[in-house]
Amino acid sequence: MPQEYWVSLINIFLTDKKCQPLTCVIKNCRFSRLFKVCSPLQSCNGLISLKPATVYFAYTYHYHTYKMTRTTTILLLVLTIFFGCSNGKTEKTIQELGQTIQNGDIIFQTSLSDQSKAIQLATNSKYSHMGIIYEDDGQYFVYEAVQPVKLTPLKDWINRGENRHYVIKRLKNADKVLTQETLTKMKQIGEKYKGKNYDIYFEWSDDKIYCSELVWKIYKEATGIEIGELEHLSDFDLTNEIVQQKMKERYGDNIPKEEKVISPAAMFNSNKLATIKKN
Repeated sequence: MPQEYWVSLINIFLTDKKCQPLTCVIKNCRFSRLFKVCSPLQSCNGLISLKPATVYFAYTYHYHTYKMTRTTTILLLVLTIFFGCSNGKTEKTIQELGQTIQNGDIIFQTSLSDQSKAIQLATNSKYSHMGIIYEDDGQYFVYEAVQPVKLTPLKDWINRGENRHYVIKRLKNADKVLTQETLTKMKQIGEKYKGKNYDIYFEWSDDKIYCSELVWKIYKEATGIEIGELEHLSDFDLTNEIVQQKMKERYGDNIPKEEKVISPAAMFNSNKLATIKKN
């Protein structure tokens, strides 16, 4: 259903000085510009198969707070419509992706975490988070190292990133390498990390694990393929003040510059991957 024809019937009770309710039908889409008062009977005409959303806002403010009440209510309404449209857009995106993506694809995004900017600056990359896409009974998920390591619905994963932007990549020889047997092995290997804590110190161990380390190790153990070159902390650009502040916060004065690291940037730039989809 195109967004421009998605109409929600919204019953909004605004308390005016006569305490009379106003019932409004508002065109709920990115082209909405006007609020028009009309009968709720319109829901029976031309709204078949659409998704109505009914929201009630009851206010009991006195007359002298009427204007504030009206402003607050309109703000809540706009937010409701905005997030409704956003979710609808993501649902459509997932449906379209279902025709393109495959088990084992690798997805990248710009995280909104408090360490994201430091990672971007240190690795000279736009992308600071990643995971592996798996399909289960027609639904798509991202296996990722956050807190803790877990499967996240693809829709939620996309919504969590900056501007819902993502890039999906795939092994160039995936049709030969990612057999059903290999994919099963990847999932089995991933299970040993499930529930483990996120590694904020980026240590090369299996006790805790970070996002790119999880993906790298699963692929390495299941296929023997190393996606991206391993580096050391000293190989990154640590000169920016934001990076230095984050390093000081994590390590104090004992920065392990020789620690082995795999970054999202190294995997993103790997010549073993081909871009399948980006928005």
